[in-house]
Amino acid sequence: MDDDVLRRLAAVGPFFTVPYGKEPPGPGFRPLGELYGEPLGPYVAEVGRRIGTGPGRVAASTAQFGIASRLWSLGLGCLALAGRVPDLAPDRVWWRLPGAGSLELWLPEPAYLPAGALGETVLGNLAPLGAGLRERFAVSPKVLRGNAAAGLVGALRVLTDRVEGDAAVTAAAALLGDGGALEGTGTLLHEPGLGVAFVRRSCCLYYRGPGGGFCGDCVLRTR
Repeated sequence: MDDDVLRRLAAVGPFFTVPYGKEPPGPGFRPLGELYGEPLGPYVAEVGRRIGTGPGRVAASTAQFGIASRLWSLGLGCLALAGRVPDLAPDRVWWRLPGAGSLELWLPEPAYLPAGALGETVLGNLAPLGAGLRERFAVSPKVLRGNAAAGLVGALRVLTDRVEGDAAVTAAAALLGDGGALEGTGTLLHEPGLGVAFVRRSCCLYYRGPGGGFCGDCVLRTR
């Protein structure tokens, strides 16, 4: 990926920022694909400790939502800025969880993919991640797909405010619409000049945590 694109992307916001190049921005980074194996349990446990729920379904859902949001932000952001997406294959993206703060990512050797590969490159991570979370924590596939959709729309909301053009809206609508990889997860509305609205058809379970409430797009808010 062009250095210029990633520099411009970082200006959009912290969730869109990714260090790149041969030298990691600190110790402890590992290929993202490794997280979907044995480290997944300790990772969810740490997320549960931070949000006060313990290592159960709420923590597992929250962990997946955070990873999905970061990946969609990188992919959709590059698409909006440059009409192409970074290759986010699990062996090309590296991760670490710092002592404080959210998941950090690093791209050792950024590379291009065509715009149409957005869903494939992000969901290529979320599929093995979701399989591990379903097996270990019994998280519903509906919840995980809803989280993926909500993460996509969250990135879209930021981009529609800060990046000109309709490329991000078009790509997100295709993924969420008829025949899209996230079809059936919710209803997306976009009004130029007014922004993006989304109502998902599932809940991320965050309301079950201490002090948790309903997200703005939660299906439970309309019941």
